[in-house]
Amino acid sequence: MPDLEHPDDPQDSAKLKAVLLVVAAVAFVVSPLISQPFTGFDPTQLPIPVDDPPIQPAGWAFSIWGVIYLWLLASAGYGLLRRDTAADWDRGRWGAFVSLAIGASWIAVALSAPVMATVLIWLMLGGALWALAHAPARDRGWNALPFGLYAGWLTAASCVATGTVAMGYGWGSPAALSWVLLVAALGLAIVLTLRLRVMTYPIAVAWALAGVLAENGATTFGLAAGLGALVLVALALRQSRA
Repeated sequence: MPDLEHPDDPQDSAKLKAVLLVVAAVAFVVSPLISQPFTGFDPTQLPIPVDDPPIQPAGWAFSIWGVIYLWLLASAGYGLLRRDTAADWDRGRWGAFVSLAIGASWIAVALSAPVMATVLIWLMLGGALWALAHAPARDRGWNALPFGLYAGWLTAASCVATGTVAMGYGWGSPAALSWVLLVAALGLAIVLTLRLRVMTYPIAVAWALAGVLAENGATTFGLAAGLGALVLVALALRQSRA
């Protein structure tokens, strides 16, 4: 354990952050077990109820959280046990901690306060992207890849949450806002994919877009989401060969 009497020691500071990250990861993983399942905002929580907005992925797409939870928990544990004082691992820990600490209470907030949940999920995304941007070049399977999957899903989820809340407050029609947020999510994902170069990031966004395709079927909107998913998968495959 870190020596709290010498908090300015870089190694002790790194160890403390590694411990805090494990605590946040455990709380994050446990949170869905003590909350109701979440597959989208309840329409009755918003001034204008919106049932099944086009931007909302099919329910099965949320199963990606099982992989995300376990991989992030394994990452935090590995970081504490094997890389607790490593400077390259330490650089991204505050971002990861903030994201997971907020995420530990996110489902409870989302079940009662969609607007606050939307603000929080963007903060979660910011922390996840910070962790991913500062991920070490080594141990990618223990750090960059799990945070890539997490940040990718949060990119899609943040846009879905924003669109759903905007619809619920009458800031545009569900169809128009879904198009705006689909373009925003895809544009953000492509830029970050090219910048971060972590293949699990576009894979997670593509998974969400595949869920949007499944929910909307062979409509123009559904096919656009499917095309976006293919573009991101192609980028991921190209990066995997680089």
